[in-house]
Amino acid sequence: MDQKYIITQLVTLAIVAGIMGLVAWAKIPRATPALDEAEVKHRLAEDFPQAPLDQIWLAIDGAGAIARSGDEALLLFRLGDSYVSRSLAWSHALQADLIKGRYWFKFNDFAAPKASLALAPDWAQAVTGETI
Repeated sequence: MDQKYIITQLVTLAIVAGIMGLVAWAKIPRATPALDEAEVKHRLAEDFPQAPLDQIWLAIDGAGAIARSGDEALLLFRLGDSYVSRSLAWSHALQADLIKGRYWFKFNDFAAPKASLALAPDWAQAVTGETI
């Protein structure tokens, strides 16, 4: 092996290591601030400007919320290092699965197929007056 080959391999190795380090650094999530009612209203108004909010339920951990707008449920939840919003029928929202203290909402969306919110355990009872 000559010296040029060794130098080329070392430079290539350094470039690959630098790219891998950059990818690892980019995957470190930013801290997302906990939501409050004002922030939920602001974000949902941006995504659903024509939807009046009847009532808002914040997640216990501040990582999401569900709002009722007529016959629609508007969800705001953490996905990655930001928040996303989705809508679904209110009747479907009431059928969310309760697993280990978290309500799981399912969407027909490949980018965010489901959302998990830590709502109060009696959320469904408070909304409907009955258990799910």
